[in-house]
Amino acid sequence: MIQVSILKDYFTGLQTRIVTAIEALEGEAIQGGKGFISVPWEKEPGQVLGGNGQTCILEEGRVFERAGVAFSHVNGAQLPSSATVKRPELAGCAFEAMGVSLVLHPLNPYCPTAHMNVRCLIVSKPGIAPVTWFGGGMDLTPYYPFEEDIRHFHGRCKAALAPFGPEVYPRYKKWCDEYFYLKHRNEARGVGGIFFDDLSEGGFDSCFALTQAVGNAFNDAYLPIIARRQDIPFGERERDFQAYRRGRYVEFNLVWDRGTLFGLQSGGRTESILMSLPPVVKWRYDWTPESGTAEAKLYELLVPRDWV
Repeated sequence: MIQVSILKDYFTGLQTRIVTAIEALEGEAIQGGKGFISVPWEKEPGQVLGGNGQTCILEEGRVFERAGVAFSHVNGAQLPSSATVKRPELAGCAFEAMGVSLVLHPLNPYCPTAHMNVRCLIVSKPGIAPVTWFGGGMDLTPYYPFEEDIRHFHGRCKAALAPFGPEVYPRYKKWCDEYFYLKHRNEARGVGGIFFDDLSEGGFDSCFALTQAVGNAFNDAYLPIIARRQDIPFGERERDFQAYRRGRYVEFNLVWDRGTLFGLQSGGRTESILMSLPPVVKWRYDWTPESGTAEAKLYELLVPRDWV
């Protein structure tokens, strides 16, 4: 029997650990009222789709211009269409979806944006036992990349997956490179990380353990990079390029991301789903950076490669 309470305890605990670590980086700014705001939410009784959650949001911090760390637990009598594209036999099944999703947008352009998500989908149908799938991952989106930071991030991803077999990290890294790709731009969103979805092979305990390993690795994979780069001086040029590249982030999330679509279709809280969007962003028509500049170097590193 699937113990939903065990899943919820893990996901809410993970949210708390990540929020606490981010507030430690923000430091004294937290005392000045620039900390996280915690927003609990619950679907109104009588709605077709039910659920609840808690969104922790920080805006205009010393380090993070926007940081959103959300827990959600939604349920419904019928799976959204985005979840049955590859599994049409599940159309009409009841479901529960639970997990933690975060996007962190630092103020300093020399600090990369990060995304992480870990989740579980529970599907049930009269006459059959509930079935679970897990998914998640994390990825890095730099603006002025430092190769040592990218190698650190991928190294922690690889270490997190090592107990589950040597073939897992390469497979999930490749999956991440392919997933976080803007097909209409023929361009990667960032420098990747790991991504997995529809994981059920090996049973509940094994899949849950892998999902926990990914979630637990995030703080050490990402936050040391921010600690190293947060005080590098920057000016209007760097902020302008950061806003331009953030446009690619918005395009991916609104055009290609399955998680965004599932959240909206499943009746999740819209503000929590769209917290991933950066607060400052811009687009230019048909622009590319000048050859030889620091901005141009970013594009050289967006080509998938082995980082560790």
